[in-house]
Amino acid sequence: MAVYADYRGLPASARGTSVALGNFDGLHAGHQAVMEAAKQAGGGKFAVATFEPPPRAYFRPSDPPFRIFRPERRNNAILAAGADVVFELPFNGEMASMTDESFVREVLVDGLAVSHVSVGFDFRFGRGRMGHAQRLASLGRALGFGVTIVEEVIELEGKASSTAIRQALHAGEPEVAAELLGTWWIADGVVESGEKNGRTLGFPTANLHLGDLIHPRHGIYAVRARIDQQGDWLDGVANFGRTPTTGIRDPLLETHIFDFDDDLYGKWLEVQLVSFIRPELKFDDLDALVEAMHADAAEARKRLAKR
Repeated sequence: MAVYADYRGLPASARGTSVALGNFDGLHAGHQAVMEAAKQAGGGKFAVATFEPPPRAYFRPSDPPFRIFRPERRNNAILAAGADVVFELPFNGEMASMTDESFVREVLVDGLAVSHVSVGFDFRFGRGRMGHAQRLASLGRALGFGVTIVEEVIELEGKASSTAIRQALHAGEPEVAAELLGTWWIADGVVESGEKNGRTLGFPTANLHLGDLIHPRHGIYAVRARIDQQGDWLDGVANFGRTPTTGIRDPLLETHIFDFDDDLYGKWLEVQLVSFIRPELKFDDLDALVEAMHADAAEARKRLAKR
C-alpha cells in the first residue's frame, strides 16, 4: 500500500488499475460506494485518486476552513478500507487549466494508465467544471477504459455528502455528522502550549488549533480523546471557541481529559466530538465560569456513560 503525490513518473506497479476518482473528504457512504465500484471492476484490487489541495481550496483560498479530514487521516482511512494505492493529484494552475479531455488523456490515461474509473453521479472535472460523469464515460469508451457512475446514496440523516457533514458540524450536531461519516468526527493535531488558564481554574486542557480543518459550532462538547494514535479513548469535556470570559482570541479546541494529569505538550491528540452540551458564553466573573465548568464536566460524564 502506498501514497503517491503525483500522476507522473509512477512505477509500473502503481499503474494500470481500477481507480475511484473524487474528493473523498470524510469518506462517507457515497465515497465508499464509489470505492466499492472500483474494487468490483478491479477484481478486488483498486486505487483511489483524489485532489490535493482540494479544488475549492485552490479557487477560493479565503473560504473558512472546510476539510473534514486532514490528508493523512483521509489517506489512512482509504487504505484501511482496502485500497492498494492513493494518488494525490496535484491541483494547481496547470491542472485547473486542463480541458476535460486533456485531463483524461494526460492524467488518467498517460499518467495512471487506468483500466477502469468509478465516480459519483455528480462528479465534475476539467476547466470551469466543463466535464461531467457522462462525458467521462464517453471519453473512456473512446480511449479504452471502462467507467462506472455511482448514483446518489441516501443515509438515515439524508444525502450522504461532505456538505451535509459540514452542515451538521457547523450546527453543533456531532451525532448527525457521525451517522453520515459512519464514525465520530475527529479533530486532531499537535498539542500546543496555551495560556494555562484552565490549569489555574482546576481544569487543565490540551490545546489544538484546527488550522484548515472545519471549525465546528463554538461551544462545549462531551468528547473522547486518544494520545499519539494509540491506547484507549479517554473521556473528557472540551470547549471550542474564543474564550470570551478570559480574553477573546483565535478559535482553539481546549480538551480536559477526566482523571488525567500527564504532560501532553508536543504530542499528537485526537478528539472525538460526541455530544454538544451548550454554546460558548461570556460569564460575569471567574467564579461563575468555574461553576459552569463543573456543571459541563458532570453533564459530559453523564452523556458519555450512555454511549
